[in-house]
Amino acid sequence: MWQASKELVTVSPELLSRFVIGVLLSTAIGLGIALVYKYTHRGLSYEATFVSSLVVIAPIVACVMFFIQGNLVLSLGLVGSLSIIRFRTPIKDSRDMVFLFWSITAGLGAGTNNLGIVIIASVIIAGVFVVMHLANYGIPKKAEYVLIVKGSGPYPATQIDQLLAGLKLEAYLRSHEVKGEEWERIIELKLPKADPDLIDRLTNSLGGYEQLTSVSILAPQLVLPL
Repeated sequence: MWQASKELVTVSPELLSRFVIGVLLSTAIGLGIALVYKYTHRGLSYEATFVSSLVVIAPIVACVMFFIQGNLVLSLGLVGSLSIIRFRTPIKDSRDMVFLFWSITAGLGAGTNNLGIVIIASVIIAGVFVVMHLANYGIPKKAEYVLIVKGSGPYPATQIDQLLAGLKLEAYLRSHEVKGEEWERIIELKLPKADPDLIDRLTNSLGGYEQLTSVSILAPQLVLPL
C-alpha cells in the first residue's frame, strides 16, 4: 500500500521541470499582457483588480492544462466544476474581454508545452496593440456632445443657427419641448478634437443671449476617450 502511494506521488524530473518552466513563462507573459493593457488603456473604466487578474489567469490556466493532460476523468471533472462558477462582474469594455481571452490563451499554450508559439504570438499581439495605440486607430476625429439650452420667450433660432454655422459645427436637433413661455432644446453636436477651446467659445457666445437661462454641454459616451 505504501509503495503504491509513493508511486502515485512520484513526479519525474522532466515533468517537474516542464511544469515549473510553463508556470513561470505563463506568469511572465501575464505580466507583459498587464503592462500592454495599462499602456494602451483609454477611458475611465480602469480597474486595478482586472489588471492583477490578467497576470494570474495565465499561470492558473497553465496549471489546469498540466493536470488534465491525457486524463479524460480529470477533464470531465474540470468541466463539471467550471459549470458551477458564475462570473457576476460584467465586462464594461469589449477590449477587456480580448485581453482576458489573450491571458487564457497564453496559459493554454504554456500548459500544453507550446512555449515557442506562445512567446511569438504574444509578441506579435502586443506589437499590434501598441501600434494601434500610437496610431490612435479607431478613435474618431470628432467628439460627440449634447447641447441643452433652456430659456423663455421666443426661441432665438436664427442666432443660434448662425452661431453654430460660424463655428463650423455639425448640429442635429434631437428634441424641442415647450411649456408655456419656457422651452428646452436638445441638439447633438460633433466637435473637432483639434480645437479644445471650442466648447468655451460656444458656451460664452450662447451666454450672451438674453432669452437663454441655462446652457449645458454633455458627453454621452459611457467611456470618454482620454
